[in-house]
Amino acid sequence: MNKYVQSKHGGFVKIQEHFRKEISSLRTGRANPGILDGVVAEAYGTKTLLSGLASISVSDARSMVVSPWDKSILKDIEKSIVEAGLGFSVVNEGDKIRLILPMMTEENRKELVKRLNEKMEEGRVSIRQVRDEIKGDIEAVEKAKEISEDDKFRFLRELEDEVKKQNEELKGIRDKKELEIMTI
Repeated sequence: MNKYVQSKHGGFVKIQEHFRKEISSLRTGRANPGILDGVVAEAYGTKTLLSGLASISVSDARSMVVSPWDKSILKDIEKSIVEAGLGFSVVNEGDKIRLILPMMTEENRKELVKRLNEKMEEGRVSIRQVRDEIKGDIEAVEKAKEISEDDKFRFLRELEDEVKKQNEELKGIRDKKELEIMTI
């Protein structure tokens, strides 16, 4: 890998991590605490991530339990989960909240795959943006006569190989998640 690709390789890694984080919130039909990662509750006068206010545990394949550390904010947590619109049945049990995931229909699964594909396309656009930055750096250095034209084309070919590899990794992650979504 040439130094120009290497200097921006962290950007590719961040894109992969962001994509993984984005798709972790997509429901797969099984209970997963990651679904609640983006939920924010109003507590003590500030907005706080749910994971900072309560422990989240999976009790079985289709239900989770949210146990707040301070029982006085139970109603606030319940309200934030309902407002998040994640499609759970929310049951307040007095000291904890039980979330029951409904069975997913074929239509729901197809809609989730559609959203998954949209998120993958966002990742691919980000990869192209990083590619364009690197390409601009290589062309600027060649224009300044710091590298030869042959080196420029070699570096650009290596860049395209890296972009292709990054897109394949993104597709692999997407395919694995699609399998999880479509498995009944």
